[in-house]
Amino acid sequence: MQKYIDLLDKNGLLKIIDKPCDIDLEIAHLSYIEVKKNNSKALLFRNPTDKNGKKFDPVLTNTFGSFKALNLILKKDSNEIANEIEKLLKPTKPSTFKEKIDFFTYLLSLRSVFPKRLKTKGASQECEFKEPNLYDLPILKTWEEDGGAFVTMGQVYTKDLNSNTQNLGMYRLQVHSKNELGMHWQIHKDAAHFFHKYKKAGIKMPVSVAIGGDPLYIWCGQAPLPKNIFELMLYGFIRKTPAKLVKSLTNDIFIPHDADYVIEGFVDTNRLKDEGKFGDHTGFYTPVEPFPVMEVTKITHKKNPIFHATVVGKPPLEDKFMGYATERIFLPLLKTTAPELIDYKMPENGVFHNLILAKFNALYPAHATQLMHAFWGVGQMSFVKHAVFVPSNAPRLDDYENLTKYILNRFSPQSMLITSGVCDQLDHASPNACFGGKLGIDASIDNSSSAPNLISDDELLHKFKSVNKNILELKQYFLDTKNPICFVKFDKDRLIKQVFDELKPFDEHFKILIFVDVSSRLENLYMLVWRITNNIDAKRDIFVRNELVCIDATSKFELDGYTRGWPKETNCSREVIENLIKKGVLERDEELFEKFEIFG
Repeated sequence: MQKYIDLLDKNGLLKIIDKPCDIDLEIAHLSYIEVKKNNSKALLFRNPTDKNGKKFDPVLTNTFGSFKALNLILKKDSNEIANEIEKLLKPTKPSTFKEKIDFFTYLLSLRSVFPKRLKTKGASQECEFKEPNLYDLPILKTWEEDGGAFVTMGQVYTKDLNSNTQNLGMYRLQVHSKNELGMHWQIHKDAAHFFHKYKKAGIKMPVSVAIGGDPLYIWCGQAPLPKNIFELMLYGFIRKTPAKLVKSLTNDIFIPHDADYVIEGFVDTNRLKDEGKFGDHTGFYTPVEPFPVMEVTKITHKKNPIFHATVVGKPPLEDKFMGYATERIFLPLLKTTAPELIDYKMPENGVFHNLILAKFNALYPAHATQLMHAFWGVGQMSFVKHAVFVPSNAPRLDDYENLTKYILNRFSPQSMLITSGVCDQLDHASPNACFGGKLGIDASIDNSSSAPNLISDDELLHKFKSVNKNILELKQYFLDTKNPICFVKFDKDRLIKQVFDELKPFDEHFKILIFVDVSSRLENLYMLVWRITNNIDAKRDIFVRNELVCIDATSKFELDGYTRGWPKETNCSREVIENLIKKGVLERDEELFEKFEIFG
């Protein structure tokens, strides 16, 4: 870790904070705001404390906090790695003697993908706690309503019961007591599948959590690799040197020799404990739910360790850059399932799984529909809620304004495929946990009809309010397209479908209506996209009348048949922010606070 801290510092990507900062909210809030800046840096807190004045080891956050930092950690551009994977998947036969030598040399280098198990102790085991005490680690509490402190950059190493196959995952880990950690592995994850095997056998499951070391470990931990592929094989492929592992001291899990901390233990498969709330990467709190508990048997660490943490919540955050690398590097593998795919993009304000944009070579009718089903059937892509497919001549996928106009000029209700399937367990909009509605849009065919008879925002609002006074505000976007979008701020007192019916006399003046809550800011399109993709379930919340579409992106209640309990958004504490400003470690930037809705 120190090596990468020095590298970040040398490249002007590190900010050192010597003033004491509290592990309860202060470090997390400061990190949360820093990574939203255009010139964001990693933060090294040299003097973490708690409210009682207890001092801790240094904490590093926002390690992946910029594209430049990402390239430094990968030691190359993400597209270079993707190109290498593509060549492996589509090898060309070497013709000259030099090409044959180069190809043979390259094949030999692939031996480095396999992790190397050392027989000695690692630097991660130089020091041991006399007895396990998680409260001696600078584990952060991120949000006011979090259920407690959570390890957020933990590398969770597990092992299949019936083989030596190991798995590396990145899961949030709540501190329940000085020697208990909650294991929030979702039902779709490999660790959860391992857990059920141990439970069936009636034995405890070994788990080791590494923190720190080479930052590439943690990126590999969230990579969407096929089942039974140990994620550190990807580390070896990228680094061109094998990951070096050592055996944990109290279980048989192998962990990186150079981790800063290692937390070892066992999960009692007959015991669950309530975990959460937690303000997660969706920007909303997740509910309190029972999850397995790890009973900690040993904590070891390097000499002079550095604790590694991340912050999740409303975008953009560190996962923006980690997700970009995943998006680029795994494009060649996705193409093996969808050969006509040219490119794809997961905008960070679509929270990755909530929105995907894809460009493809359209060869025949319903080709886009075929690709939608292919996406929804492939690994973690199956969690995608909303997918938009455009043909090869569409604007660049990262040219959001022109791409949106292109889609709106070809769109009609006939462009939509609404279906259902599995969802990310963190998705809150669907009526049922882990599965719900999905929306696919085919923009490869021009299904558009004539544009509406546009009138001004004020005129349209006046008409809308004449039938429903709870319509408070509206704003129209993309007026130069055939399908303008009209956002409507609504103080909800009835079903949105009923309001849509009430507005029928004014159908000629709009094409797409999107209803949002009163807390939404209609001038902030970036955050509107975030809120809408989070808050809708396609099967429940999309209504069609002739060529018109209405979307209900409001919070849902029993009125809507929703009984799960709508979550709160993750908002910073004003008191904590003011204290950070008074300390001189944070500048007051009201424009940034408002742009990213820091306080809601």
